[in-house]
Amino acid sequence: MPRFYFDHNATTPVSTNVLELFSKCLAESYGNASSIHYHGQQSKMLLEQARRHTAALLHASPKEIVFTSGGTEADNLAIFGTMRGNARRHAVTTVIEHPAVLNAFAQLEREGVAVTYLPCDRQGMVSPQAVADAVSANTGLVSVMHANNELGTVQDIAAMAAIAQQTGAVFHSDGVQAAGKISVDTGALGVDLYAISGHKFNAPKGVGALFVRKGVELNAQQFGGMHEQGKRAGTENVPALAAMGQAAENAFCADSSRIGALRDQLEHGIKERIPDLQFNGVNAPRVPNTLNVCFDGIEGEAMVISLDLKGFSVSSGAACSSGAVEPSHVLLAIGLTRQQAKSSIRFSLGLGNDEAQVDQLIEAVAASCAQLRRLSPTYV
Repeated sequence: MPRFYFDHNATTPVSTNVLELFSKCLAESYGNASSIHYHGQQSKMLLEQARRHTAALLHASPKEIVFTSGGTEADNLAIFGTMRGNARRHAVTTVIEHPAVLNAFAQLEREGVAVTYLPCDRQGMVSPQAVADAVSANTGLVSVMHANNELGTVQDIAAMAAIAQQTGAVFHSDGVQAAGKISVDTGALGVDLYAISGHKFNAPKGVGALFVRKGVELNAQQFGGMHEQGKRAGTENVPALAAMGQAAENAFCADSSRIGALRDQLEHGIKERIPDLQFNGVNAPRVPNTLNVCFDGIEGEAMVISLDLKGFSVSSGAACSSGAVEPSHVLLAIGLTRQQAKSSIRFSLGLGNDEAQVDQLIEAVAASCAQLRRLSPTYV
């Protein structure tokens, strides 16, 4: 049975030329990038090439790129590196952030920092005015994600960053779901800190980066050697970072309009074939690859399993934690009931998808929905 992947917001397959470079570096470029001999300098050259490519993806200077182990570490470094030891004891974030951000802020609260959590509207959008109302002279950090991982909604980061910086607060954005999908210009956005993760744009897992605007103070959160300008100790994973650099170069040159057209094809096809649906976040600016749909009368996990049996990998709006399936905090935040949140499916497209796959997915979704609704005690 052929299998088709529609869960690219969770992770992406490694591109062919990225995999080739990764394998080549593993075999040949094993020197420590901090060593001054030939093998070390060979690795150093690859590392700095990756830094240039990553910087280009973000329209930044290579000197503003700090390599990390992924988006979670990049977010944590930005949040703790800004607020620990900061005389300002207030921070602002939103209720729809990724757990990498929300759990970091929960830890800050345990350390005595006051945190304001901004709400969103029914489309998953946070108002810049809400940022203006929340910040004060005591605010040290404002953190708002660029694109949401479940809805795909894109926030007005430039407006929020300008508001935050008027009070002297540092502005951080989790860009993990934006980089590689839409154009990201850190200069135009005005962000001070911006986190990305390689495995979201066809690089290996375990590598990411934090953009740190020149002049922004950031305290290291792990200690050892003076790697990454003293901001992130630890010998760099050169093969994986070189691969991320290649993936960044690919993403910088990619045309997202094709994937956007496929997403629209999927949305229209599902709408035409299936009644009693709710499309979440579709009336807001979105990244081109993401569609979130609530199927009345169906458990999302059942739909995921049914589609998996038909050869399609998608994601439900529910996350498994400690053995209990809980509704998505993002979907609850936009006003869905617990049942609606647990009845929602996220489709996220990527480079390997095409029109024929989307057509087959539409047929599979329609068949699964009809079958599950016939069995549902809640669908009338």
